[in-house]
Amino acid sequence: MAVKVLVVDDSSFFRRRVSEILEKDSDIKVIDFAVNGQEAVEKAAKLRPDVITMDVEMPVMDGITAVKAIMKANPTPILMFSSLTREGASATLDALDAGALDFLPKKFEDIARNSEEAIKSLQSKVKEIGRRRVHRVAPTTRAPATEVSSRLNSKPTTSAKPVIAQPDRSFSRSSSPTTTSTSVKASGKRYQLVAIGTSTGGPVALQTILTQLPANFPHPILLIQHMPAAFTPAFAGRLDSLCKIKVQEAKNGDRLVPGVAYLAPGGQQMMVEARGGSKTLKVFEDESPRITYKPSVDITFASAAKAYQGDVLAVVLTGMGADGRDGARMLKQAGSTIWAQDEKTCVVYGMPQAVTNAGLSTESLALQDVAMRVAKEVGC
Repeated sequence: MAVKVLVVDDSSFFRRRVSEILEKDSDIKVIDFAVNGQEAVEKAAKLRPDVITMDVEMPVMDGITAVKAIMKANPTPILMFSSLTREGASATLDALDAGALDFLPKKFEDIARNSEEAIKSLQSKVKEIGRRRVHRVAPTTRAPATEVSSRLNSKPTTSAKPVIAQPDRSFSRSSSPTTTSTSVKASGKRYQLVAIGTSTGGPVALQTILTQLPANFPHPILLIQHMPAAFTPAFAGRLDSLCKIKVQEAKNGDRLVPGVAYLAPGGQQMMVEARGGSKTLKVFEDESPRITYKPSVDITFASAAKAYQGDVLAVVLTGMGADGRDGARMLKQAGSTIWAQDEKTCVVYGMPQAVTNAGLSTESLALQDVAMRVAKEVGC
């Protein structure tokens, strides 16, 4: 059965363009259009689409407000379209906080080398998130966007509990596993680095994990999130405002220090290099046509295997595709530990599935258990 899509945008040109692209795939059917957020809320209730594509800036009701209303009344997988600006990045992160599953730039050429690749990217994302099965859950408490924005330049004290701006998990596949992670003991293995790779669904997953880590976290953390270059500074800033650890966008030459998470910049690659007794980051432009993802989990994981050998705890979270599998294999061969997010709590069970099916991961964890397990494993 085809994935039914409601296209929401105030531009008739963009509505037509998105519709034409989606209906080139026989597994997708555009069932209607909405020209503003209010109309989107009404048609989501009436038509019950499998997926909604949503613009951010619209008259009558903006996209973020519409996402909140839809997720409260008729939870539906939503794909946001955003401009690649600082303001667009901030608004898109707000939309993800409100419950949207994923996003794409409105200029498709910004995410692909050619038009055919851009078309496939949009079609694939719609079909992937359209496979979700939705059900209502009790709403969670989240920080208002104004509150989150006001905190971007201030760190919470170590004694204060950070506000976690999370979306309602209204379309989680099921409740969390019955196993109690509090009874699991640490392996006793020695670590020097934690590395986390993710894609679709990653912003919320990373926020869920990092906001639970203590300020005295004993190792540096590398974060590889598939995200456009315009978005990573805003995302790093948002995480830094909410976390007890420090979070920053990685820069070339950064020296890795404990208690700091380094987010790979969008559009570039991030590698670890061993220099004497210290480890530093190499951040660089990668023009290789063979590399699909920039940043690439595989590239960062592979460099960590070389620099740290068996002293890495790597976690592969929700995401489309198989990025991270080859890098995880190199880490595993060097003696490092690989964990993966479980299918039930993933937005898209692609990257974790690739690692799990390859026999590389030793744990399959629910998202809500990852932070506690990581902290316990590294000796917090």
